[in-house]
Amino acid sequence: MTFLPIVTRELRVAARRGGTYWQRTGAALGVIVIGTWLYIVMQNEAPQKLSTLLFGTLTASALFYSLLSGVRTTADSLSFEKREGTLGLLFLTDLKGYDVVLGKLAASSLNSFYSVMAVVPVLAIPLLMGGLTPEEFGRMALVAVSTLFFSLALGIAASSVSRSAQKAMGLTAALLVVLTVVLPAFGGVVAAIGRGWSARWLLFFPSPAFAYYFAWDASYRAQPKLFWYSMVTLQSLSWLCLGLASVITPRSWQDRPAGVQRLRWRERWRLWAYGDAAERLVFRRGLLDRNPFFWLAARSRVKPALVWAFLGVLACGWVWGLAKYRRDWLGESVYITTAIILNFSLRVWLASEATRQLSDERRAGTLELLLSTPLTVAEILQGQFLALARQFLKPMIVLLIVESLFMWGTVSAAWARGESSGFWVLLWLTGMLMLVADLIALAWVGMWQGLIARNPSRATTTSLTRIMVLPWVAYGIFVLFLVLLSASPSSGMHFEGGPKFFLTVWFAFGLAADIGFGAHARNKLLRDFRLAAQQRYSSAPLFRWLGLMYGRWKLRGQS
Repeated sequence: MTFLPIVTRELRVAARRGGTYWQRTGAALGVIVIGTWLYIVMQNEAPQKLSTLLFGTLTASALFYSLLSGVRTTADSLSFEKREGTLGLLFLTDLKGYDVVLGKLAASSLNSFYSVMAVVPVLAIPLLMGGLTPEEFGRMALVAVSTLFFSLALGIAASSVSRSAQKAMGLTAALLVVLTVVLPAFGGVVAAIGRGWSARWLLFFPSPAFAYYFAWDASYRAQPKLFWYSMVTLQSLSWLCLGLASVITPRSWQDRPAGVQRLRWRERWRLWAYGDAAERLVFRRGLLDRNPFFWLAARSRVKPALVWAFLGVLACGWVWGLAKYRRDWLGESVYITTAIILNFSLRVWLASEATRQLSDERRAGTLELLLSTPLTVAEILQGQFLALARQFLKPMIVLLIVESLFMWGTVSAAWARGESSGFWVLLWLTGMLMLVADLIALAWVGMWQGLIARNPSRATTTSLTRIMVLPWVAYGIFVLFLVLLSASPSSGMHFEGGPKFFLTVWFAFGLAADIGFGAHARNKLLRDFRLAAQQRYSSAPLFRWLGLMYGRWKLRGQS
């Protein structure tokens, strides 16, 4: 028998797939474009400073991509097979648990691995510019690859114990946040208090950010052992996750009867999430008359509670910082950083919820049953919007109030320094308006992508890319064009735009993406909802478009 037969098969399949080559080419090309943009914009800086900034930006981007790869690729690999009922068929053969786990790891993460490996040679360009050492480059490449392996292994371990895609991705993201941020933050608090706990370094070693910090030459020369301890910890945890997944997977695919204790906890969770019989009856009566799909999508009380809990945790952290640093905490940098974290989290969360409901109902066949009832497409979309508003509207209002207070604090600080506050007012107002516009657009785009994408994770990634990534790409191209136009002697132009101009341009690109993609998704939902709901799996965009055109023609001929 061939050693690791599933891995061998998946590698052969990937070698014949054109997307494997296009994705790694696109990753390398994207990094080259970003590096070229930074080089042109900052070409007047000293070469050593420019190379350090360029190297830091590219390596930080690679590290962030590696951390998210586990959530995006492997977190739903085994759980998807469980939901489809195909995982048990593999264990009817003489395959072992590690065969299946490593096979799914190779199938779902090969493109991510190729993307990171394609970026590594580009990172050597700043090395040739000076200011960096070959050892520094090697350590950064090692951190990027090790972080990718760690994230993928963590995702497949979470997938082995979950059946739901949402739970698997949430568990992976939560573990990454705990290991990367929470444990080092707790270690920092212990060190700041001054207690002599010698084992506090163990809280830093599982963090890829800690390894990234000590990969820089200045930090590494001070304490080289800490870097290697962190790398050994990351590798050990990665192989431990793969080992646990190999042991758990053969034992978790069967539908076994739950024990008494498990049933008791499940009943407690159901009562907490949905309420008792009387509460469910009152809630059902109130929502069914208003919108039946609203009741279907908004039955759980946990979803709004989790949003409030997340905001509460951040508020506690902010209060802790205020109590520790007092007036030093009340500054523009803290205000802006807090707003960025809150706005980004709310956008990602809403996009995930907007895609999940319709994707789950479509996969279960519930949408086809709903469309056979007098319930119209407009009522289904209205119910989904009401469910999203129930979960995110009040937190969004609270967030806007908080950012208004931040704006007032920033303006007051500017007045105290005798500076003009016009730019700060414009910055906060455009940020708040863009938050509202992005959330509305993400709701429309997320619902359409959840209806046509193969899985919720892909739908969420596509929605966030269109609303949050593409405007920044367009903005970067525009700024690069202005820099090149001003630097060209033949153009005879020298453009000097102030901060207000560039902020207005950024707002214009973001608003154009929201209106364009949002209106397109809304039109698709109202026109092609029934046809898209009948497709079990999403095909390539061209073939999906041809299928929709054929469906419309056939319906028109029957009418």
